[in-house]
Amino acid sequence: MTAADGELPPGQRFDTLVEAFSDRPGVTPPDEPGRRGFGSTALKVSGSIFAMLADDHLVVKLPRSRVVALIQAGTGRPFSAGKRTVMKEWLVVTDVDGRTWRSIAEEAFAFVQAAPGRQ
Repeated sequence: MTAADGELPPGQRFDTLVEAFSDRPGVTPPDEPGRRGFGSTALKVSGSIFAMLADDHLVVKLPRSRVVALIQAGTGRPFSAGKRTVMKEWLVVTDVDGRTWRSIAEEAFAFVQAAPGRQ
């Protein structure tokens, strides 16, 4: 990814992420095109979502403390998946820079991959 990736449409930025992660052991790309619903546009490791595209934003799973820090830094906002309750380990990345997306997706991958029961 390059800095210019922020100028790409969100779907293309996410496709670049999918390509970057798809050859890693245990990673599965999003389901078939046209499928709808939570997780249908998700990158998974060992069956668990670590990054997805939702409403043209990258959404990632991270430790709660990291989500709070990224929100305070202005890099993202809370994720609620259409519910009123915020999902505390999920972040909507509001920064559109491709390098930021890749860096945060790497963190999410490592977090989800290391979760108990994933080894």
